[in-house]
Amino acid sequence: MSNTVSVNTLARTLVEHMLDNAAALRVGVEQLDNGCTIIDAGIKVDGGLEAGRIVSEICLGGLGTVSLSHSAYVPRWPLTVNVQTTDPVTACLGSQYAGWSLSHGEGKGSFYALGSGPARSLARKEKLYTELGYEDKADSGVLVMEVDKQPPLPLIEEIADACGLKPADLTIILTPTSSLAGGLQVVARVLEVALHKAHELKFPLHDIVDGSGSAPVSPPHPDFIKAMGRTNDAILFAGQVHLFVKGTDDDAASLAKQMPSSVSRDYGRPFADVFKEYKYDFFKVDPMLFSPAKVIITAVDSGRCFQAGKLDETLLYQSFGL
Repeated sequence: MSNTVSVNTLARTLVEHMLDNAAALRVGVEQLDNGCTIIDAGIKVDGGLEAGRIVSEICLGGLGTVSLSHSAYVPRWPLTVNVQTTDPVTACLGSQYAGWSLSHGEGKGSFYALGSGPARSLARKEKLYTELGYEDKADSGVLVMEVDKQPPLPLIEEIADACGLKPADLTIILTPTSSLAGGLQVVARVLEVALHKAHELKFPLHDIVDGSGSAPVSPPHPDFIKAMGRTNDAILFAGQVHLFVKGTDDDAASLAKQMPSSVSRDYGRPFADVFKEYKYDFFKVDPMLFSPAKVIITAVDSGRCFQAGKLDETLLYQSFGL
């Protein structure tokens, strides 16, 4: 991974593009009293797939490309999101991963969200950054939240302070999961899910040198649990990832064998059903479930490739209501 690039600086160009083209992208822009800029990508506005695509590239800290295409690998649902980055560890774990737990208040009026995107690397509130050895320095920051309401001003002040910024130098993008933009940017985490799984499996992250991934863009749903379930199922049942790694063939083969979602004890049902069984407690779900359906691991030192997992069209169609 790179210790010299600034994910917030690289992402700034993308943020400015969203601000300059807000009407065309169907997003809302508001500057709060403290100067913080809020981009609404699906709460009070329609948003859309292109907004979600740009948000996905922002989440990757400007270190990756996200595109939409029609693919034949899932015959009844061709719309596909493709993700590629030449610095997968920094882009996916150092920036995109939703690892910053944010909360304010208690009871009915409380607010909770997981922050993702470049600003995480300014605050470095997660121990993951110690392992990555990455710290960003920038004069502006952008954070993405998968929520359906605006964060309260005191929390925004805390976020800016943690990032070493004034609120006026902070942009927060809101992407409810039930929206087109929100759903797409979750599915665009297909590569990040593989990187996180590799980290959980104790694979040396510095040996992951390149990567790409793809998954079907899930249809939206007005119910949050079902919408969230569909975005997860797009990755669990039809996500495909290709990683290029250094090291031995045995290590590459072992990573391939352990990575697919089908190795999990909770695999085999739509995620919304699994989540309901555990009474909507994420911590009770087998962490090994959160993985792409199929992986290819290429050992760059030998040129050998190792494949594991499979696509499950039946479960995907069940989840998508096809």
